[in-house]
Amino acid sequence: MSQSTTDRDIRASSKNKEESTTVLKFEDNNLLAQLVGEHDRHIARIEQGLKVSITPRGNQMAISGSKDAQEMAKQVLQDLYARLEKKLEVANGEIDAAIRMATDGPASDGSRASVAATGDMIVTKRRRITPRSTNQSYYVRSLREHELVFGLGPAGTGKTYLAVANAVAMMIEGQVDRIILARPAVEAGEKLGFLPGDMRDKIDPYLRPLYDALYDMLPAEEVVKRLENGEIEVAALAFMRGRTLSNAAIILDEAQNTTPVQMKMLLTRMGENSRMAVTGDLSQVDLPIGMRSGLQEAVHVLRGVKGVDFINFGESDVVRHKLVTRIVRAYGEHDKEKKLNLSGGDKR
Repeated sequence: MSQSTTDRDIRASSKNKEESTTVLKFEDNNLLAQLVGEHDRHIARIEQGLKVSITPRGNQMAISGSKDAQEMAKQVLQDLYARLEKKLEVANGEIDAAIRMATDGPASDGSRASVAATGDMIVTKRRRITPRSTNQSYYVRSLREHELVFGLGPAGTGKTYLAVANAVAMMIEGQVDRIILARPAVEAGEKLGFLPGDMRDKIDPYLRPLYDALYDMLPAEEVVKRLENGEIEVAALAFMRGRTLSNAAIILDEAQNTTPVQMKMLLTRMGENSRMAVTGDLSQVDLPIGMRSGLQEAVHVLRGVKGVDFINFGESDVVRHKLVTRIVRAYGEHDKEKKLNLSGGDKR
């Protein structure tokens, strides 16, 4: 036998082993139909996301592709089916989340996140919210277990949305009496003085994302009522000075735009039975050039302090439109190039 023939046989054997098929069997044909989706659109999305081929055969599915891709597709299909068994929705967002969690792989302790896991679910009056990435799962658990949690990372990773959802759930369950939502009113390319209206009118546009999240969690009339009676307060950070916030879920959003003095001021407002979430993106600081971010300083000072936790999100955690992930990645690479050039790393 020639050497070339032997090599071909080895390659063919390796290819056949690599492209072996995994077969999954499902008991409930009605749930299976929902899993497949209208015109097989859910299956097509999984195939595209994991580079596999999935062939439905009665109440079975045959998965072919690389060994790793087959394992990930198997996990995705099983997680989504388990989600349907619990009467939870499966749509494009849940499919993308299942793919994201499968590609993340297990944590160091062997555990893994799942779109079917209800232990990390946040239940509000309008929505049942499940994490859509492994880091989001860690974040939800951390919000429940720590007094102070920092959610750090780019836009679209769910930092603020999940913090608001958790705060609303805590208030519904009677764990806290009120919710305090704060943001620094920093001039990001626009001058506050030139905006129309009184001070409240000038500040409200900065707080609008927080209102939007609230209306996503609670009926509109309940949001209005709780805002009127003070159970929910949405305010500019400057209005927090001199207060003690007890029995409250406190959220500081866009924290990268705080000064060190403002950050220390808010952190020391915490009273008895209070929880605080601080969210921000250190790549999007709008403070004047040369002014240090209070969030950046807090990350340095408080890391390792008991009761404080830090969750770092990355571009893989972006759960908005897929283009947002690519935009975040492109800007990240651009920022690295700028830092390299500024440090003299580019010697050309």
